[in-house]
Amino acid sequence: MSEPIETHAVDVLVIGAGGAGLRAAIAAHDAGARVGLVCKSLLGKAHTVMAEGGMAAALGHVAPDDSWQVHFRDTMVGGKLLNNPRMAELHAKEAPERVRELESWGAVFDRTTDGRILQRPFGGHSHPRLAHVGDRTGLEMIRTLQDRAVSLGIDVFMECTVTRLISGAHGICGAYGYWRTTGRPVVFSAKAVVLATGGIGRAYSVTSNSWEYSGDGHALAYDAGAELIDMEFVQFHPTGMVWPPGVRGLLVTEAVRGEGGILRNRDGRRFMWDYLPEDRRGEYAATDEEAERWVRAASRSQPTDARRPPELSTRDNVSRAIYQEVRDGRGSPHGGVFLDISYLPADHVRQKLPSMYDQFKELADVDITKGPMEVGPTTHYVMGGIRVDAETGATTVAGLFAAGECAGGMHGGNRLGGNSLSDLLVFGARTGAGAAAHAAGFPGTPYLDPVQLRVAERELGEPLERLDGEDAYAIQRDLQETMQTLVGIYRTEADLTEAIARLADLRARWLAVRAPNGRAYNPGWNLVFDMRNLITVSEAISRSARQRQESRGAHSRVDYPDLDDRAWGGVNSVVHRASDGTMEVGTSPLVSMREELRALLGGAH
Repeated sequence: MSEPIETHAVDVLVIGAGGAGLRAAIAAHDAGARVGLVCKSLLGKAHTVMAEGGMAAALGHVAPDDSWQVHFRDTMVGGKLLNNPRMAELHAKEAPERVRELESWGAVFDRTTDGRILQRPFGGHSHPRLAHVGDRTGLEMIRTLQDRAVSLGIDVFMECTVTRLISGAHGICGAYGYWRTTGRPVVFSAKAVVLATGGIGRAYSVTSNSWEYSGDGHALAYDAGAELIDMEFVQFHPTGMVWPPGVRGLLVTEAVRGEGGILRNRDGRRFMWDYLPEDRRGEYAATDEEAERWVRAASRSQPTDARRPPELSTRDNVSRAIYQEVRDGRGSPHGGVFLDISYLPADHVRQKLPSMYDQFKELADVDITKGPMEVGPTTHYVMGGIRVDAETGATTVAGLFAAGECAGGMHGGNRLGGNSLSDLLVFGARTGAGAAAHAAGFPGTPYLDPVQLRVAERELGEPLERLDGEDAYAIQRDLQETMQTLVGIYRTEADLTEAIARLADLRARWLAVRAPNGRAYNPGWNLVFDMRNLITVSEAISRSARQRQESRGAHSRVDYPDLDDRAWGGVNSVVHRASDGTMEVGTSPLVSMREELRALLGGAH
């Protein structure tokens, strides 16, 4: 007789312990729910700590003219108007309150001379708007939220991977997973489940993302019947390290450019002047002198009449510019470009960018106060994700909620830097409360279907039992090479079609994957389930990218280089699982925008 499976019963199960998951768990607890928080790694090891530059909120501490209305407009324009306007509105209105709340819980921010939270400029933002802690803002956020959650007594289940969601008569009612250290299965009974698992960056070979970012939430939701939207929009951060090879892709925060960093090609030319969108050139400095005047004012936390430097264009635009410079033979020795902030006082650089100073000194033997960094684009963020309700974070499947990077809609076609951290706070709080409200109305006790549990257990054990088969590491290598070369910054119909064919082959290979050496401490076995999820999200990205025959935001088609508002400006891409198990891709109309919000956009497009 087999041993009974370890089972834990909660009201709300939150899967993912980054900023969104922690904030959702706190909100659900505060609403009276029994909360379980599952994290794939150790508590505090969330990828949120890699978000360095700051959290965007219209506090108005440096720029008194800033407001939620301006923040809303910047977010919608940056997202090429594909954003869910209600999400963008709620985010802009509630971000200041969430930042102040974080401060009240013990977060320590950099300060203005009169003691208020300091704010720095970032690409795409009209005003200095990012509340920050040097270049370690994400770390401070996680520290604060983690301390809050632990002090509330929220149950935390560390080093646990969830492989399947369990459904019942009233929707999602639990989750099946295993302990990564022992391999033993574990089941969670829950009246509501929140997915807060982050992004998909490990689908690519060059990425700023940590190993946990394997699209788990996207794939779990898709398999459970939820819709994914706008998966073609993958953000390539303009500045990742390019040398040495062992750290290729490691993030170089946008705060470097926000503090005045200049991008130059191998000839020493400041090339971003050449790549500013014609309809937005008026927002950027026209000369080096004007840009320098802006930097001097920003370094003193003072407003200025000078326009912002060209390096603070949106991330999609800067990434394409760097890619073009390298492709045209004007790149740095290791295939990037130069980012230089050494013209500013050394003490100022070390004070404002301590992590970047240490990172380059230790990993590349470069002193950024004395010379330039080499940087290039790196896979960073996915704007697409699980379709959610703006008010509550509810997905299209009852009992299932999502927040943070795995949720779609907030950022449209391109995310502005700093909007991610405030997104985690605003929609983490809303989603946790929404899940708790759903749990409170759940009739009776969740019933965990034994048939579904047996299927999940069989999936877990099959790779261990095969005597021969595919190697998960070989599948990972081929998947990342496929996505990096065929579904990168620039895309074509032929490349995307080839990628989809390769992904079908990878899925067939995955069905025969083998992971010998038992369950305990078996990284190859852990990788099996990461690969399943990454193949799913990679197919969603590729099929959505092939469908959208235009270039918009972070999605650039060489064969369709122009924006096509008539055909594509009014729709989101939608991915769902068909009844036969195949992936279907279509479109749905954008969420309607109230007239008073539309008026804030003026003639923006």
